[in-house]
Amino acid sequence: MTQTHAAQHRELPSTWNPADVEAELYQRWVDAGYFTADANSGKPPFSIVIPPPNVTGSLHIGHAYEHTLMDLLTRRRRMQGYEALWLPGMDHASIAVQALVENQLRDEGVADHRELGREQFLARAWEWKNTHGGAILDQMRRLGDGVDWTRERFTMDDGLSRAVQTIFKQLYDDGLIYRAERLVNWSPQMRSAISDIEVEHREVDGELVTMRYGSGDGSIVVATTRVETMLGDTAIAVHPDDERYRHLVGTSVELPLTGRSIPVVADEHVDPEFGSGAVKVTPAHDPNDFEIGKRHDLPMLTVMDEQGRIDGTRTRFDGMDRFEARAAVREALREEGRILEEKRPYRHSVGHSSRSKEPIEPRLSLQWFVKVGPLAQAAGDAVRDGRVQVHPPEMDKRYFDWVDNLHDWAISRQLWWGHRIPIWYGPNGEVVCLGPDDEPPTGEGWRQDEDVLDTWFSSALWPFSTMGWPDETADLSKFYPTSVLVTGYDILFFWVARMMMFGLYAMRDRAPEDAVPFRTIALHGMVRDGFGKKMSKSAGNTVDPLEWMDNYGTDALRFTLARGANPGTDAPISEEWVAGSRSFCTKLFNATKFALMNGARVPEVLPARAELTDADRWILDRADRLVTEVDELLEDFQFAKATEALYHFTWDEFCDWYVELSKVQLDEGGEGAERTREVLGHVLDVLLRLLHPIVPFITETLWTALTGRESVVIADWPVPSGAQPDEAAADRIAAVRKLVTEIRRFRSDQGLKPGQRVAARLDGLDGPGLTGHLGAVRSLAKLNAPGEEFTSSASLEVGLTGGTATVGLDLSGAVDVAAERKRLEKDLAAARKELDGTEKKLNNPSFTDKAPAEVVDKIKARRETAHSDIARIESRLAALPSA
Repeated sequence: MTQTHAAQHRELPSTWNPADVEAELYQRWVDAGYFTADANSGKPPFSIVIPPPNVTGSLHIGHAYEHTLMDLLTRRRRMQGYEALWLPGMDHASIAVQALVENQLRDEGVADHRELGREQFLARAWEWKNTHGGAILDQMRRLGDGVDWTRERFTMDDGLSRAVQTIFKQLYDDGLIYRAERLVNWSPQMRSAISDIEVEHREVDGELVTMRYGSGDGSIVVATTRVETMLGDTAIAVHPDDERYRHLVGTSVELPLTGRSIPVVADEHVDPEFGSGAVKVTPAHDPNDFEIGKRHDLPMLTVMDEQGRIDGTRTRFDGMDRFEARAAVREALREEGRILEEKRPYRHSVGHSSRSKEPIEPRLSLQWFVKVGPLAQAAGDAVRDGRVQVHPPEMDKRYFDWVDNLHDWAISRQLWWGHRIPIWYGPNGEVVCLGPDDEPPTGEGWRQDEDVLDTWFSSALWPFSTMGWPDETADLSKFYPTSVLVTGYDILFFWVARMMMFGLYAMRDRAPEDAVPFRTIALHGMVRDGFGKKMSKSAGNTVDPLEWMDNYGTDALRFTLARGANPGTDAPISEEWVAGSRSFCTKLFNATKFALMNGARVPEVLPARAELTDADRWILDRADRLVTEVDELLEDFQFAKATEALYHFTWDEFCDWYVELSKVQLDEGGEGAERTREVLGHVLDVLLRLLHPIVPFITETLWTALTGRESVVIADWPVPSGAQPDEAAADRIAAVRKLVTEIRRFRSDQGLKPGQRVAARLDGLDGPGLTGHLGAVRSLAKLNAPGEEFTSSASLEVGLTGGTATVGLDLSGAVDVAAERKRLEKDLAAARKELDGTEKKLNNPSFTDKAPAEVVDKIKARRETAHSDIARIESRLAALPSA
């Protein structure tokens, strides 16, 4: 792709209004094919696959944060000459879509989706997806995502479904997929197993019931928060070294309400110091109890059905909902005199389904599993031997803690929306696994497994299934392994580890370094509010990124998010900061508009250094250093530091100083002014290209106006000029900045308005080498040359490298002494009131002893500020002439 040099309209609007340009610019980029990658090009590849958002999802602040970082990386690599692919797509979200369609059916009077039948239900699900799904894709356009829309994928499209069936059969044939009864997270409302990541643990008020099993010397006391599960108890467990219960090990006790007796077993899992030192064992409904049950070969009685109703106990509680049964069992135990204590409310953590919001039930169920042992070993080795880099490196330990302790993965779900398990059962007990090209067996009695695969199964294939695997496509050859995975540390354990396992398995015929799904895992934290608190609807501190984009522009949101993106740590954000970023964009716009109005242009070759002023050489050297600094930081995924460096260069150095100095040089006219126009244009060109990956819309608008070229999207990434830095020029400009800053502060102390010009005498500029900068100092500090009637009524000394500059101001008639005295006396009264208030608080023990340390420190800081304000104002009042 090449740039055209046809001149474009160079005029900019009077103000920057993002809403006027964003949609049009984005569509122009897409139509021009800037984001469409060429798998057959000779450029080095760079690729990212988007963490696929749920088809039910909409853009939230976490998406905006993550997408900004991915877009930043991809846009920069494209400008650096890489064949950059950012591949978009969506996840089919089994549980979420199934729940939505079931709710829709209930609204239409269909109480149970099973009444509709699988085929009709799936038709309704596809209809919902095609009509309502994918809203987030349009919102990604709003955000400016530079994704390759020609390669958009969906986890249930034909190609990805083929990949799912292929890898399932490979794993099955290799003995890495099996079916067994195991304990799973069960959602009674969905009537399905759910994955760990779909379980949210929340602190709730429950109850702790302490009760007695058996009678007399053979009785044992246990406690539980789920008293209804006692109907499925098959043992009592005690620690083998607990002297209190040693005589009971091997005996049996009566299980109340059931007519059964259960054994007492010794197991080292039991903590003898906790509670009574004895625990009830319900293997089919508790993960720890399940392990005890396996060790002692205990019966595993499932006492709840798929909907969470008591079932199969042959007691009066059969048919009751689990919560109804909890109360009924408790009352029955109380009637028998078996309840010793009840704690209510009892605060404890309970797992809830993130979809249905109900408490999940651990439940023994026949499910399909992936044997993760050898797969997890390979995933760990890829990071240990350096084939995959985790960034920041300190996250390595968390990765290994997870991968090295993985349990077999339950992959079946009792749903209809999803990839149906490709297993067929025959009339005589046959079990056949089919690949994508295999014909299903025919004949009476053959049936396919009813379950579908966990959504995470197909998303674990995402880095290679999206590129055409199992076929050896041009995309797969060019762009796999992907370059970097940008994702939150909160799903490191779930999605990342599973992609590592499946990528290494599917690509096992490749060289080890090319089998990994990505070269780098760049982890970021969660977005928090401006006070560092986690965002939640209950806390009322969630934000809608679309609303902020409407109010402040997309660039302002992106700049704020990038500025808070430190590797592996959470990122706070507030509307105030987004408004500040909007001000930054306005500052950049105004500086560029000034430059264009004054004839700034981008030269093919910069003027010779010897022909340039100190200010010119200083800003060119600073731009060179900025390019190097931003490059180093972005290579290390230090987004926040890179953005901060760009912010301070733009605002503090270029806009506040060089633009102001350039005004003086432009006013002087001649060849010097022409060279200034070229330096202005060159620095803006570099700056806009550096900023483009973060703030794409405003930089596109400004850069095309400045250069007359096609698009900054396909411009070259800046490189340092290689010129030797002029340290002497930098020192002189630093001295000018210090001198002007001190004069401005001094003027303010004297009560002068910012734009008010006064006569001044400047002496001692020879030593610091500032004689040639006298005009610039006078212009920037709003000082007139001293006339014949000049009288110095206020003076200032500024220590500079090489000497001391003296500034004398003639304030005669410049300050309304009476008005200034009145203003200062008002400020003094306010400062004394502040001092009095802070001292009262700090002298009050009930405040200092009880308030948090950080609050006390803030009050102390306010007291010190009040002290200094009083001293400054009193000094200024004393210096005022008598009325």
